[in-house]
Amino acid sequence: MLMRGPMMGRRGPGLLGAAVRTAVVAGTASAVSGRVREHQANRMAEQDAAAQYQAEQPQAQAYAPQGASAPPPPAADPVVDQLERLARLRDQGVLSDAEFAAQKARILGG
Repeated sequence: MLMRGPMMGRRGPGLLGAAVRTAVVAGTASAVSGRVREHQANRMAEQDAAAQYQAEQPQAQAYAPQGASAPPPPAADPVVDQLERLARLRDQGVLSDAEFAAQKARILGG
């Protein structure tokens, strides 16, 4: 006598297997479409925010105080600039400490 297994003699997985496969496919499709929808919603929100920002720029410039521009840079002090340059040369090893001290005394007039 021939012994048949549980799947022998059938043409496919049967009704239960087909239902499970359908449920898996439907669940996967639902998850993917949900992610796509969320991605599109995020993209639309970013575009709306960018458009709103662009629309507000002329208004922001119109309300800016007319005389209030960036403060002018502080006046450069040539003595400080020379001392900073000497310090950089000393730090780089171009000047010795004695040469730095002599140049510093010359610049400061002492």
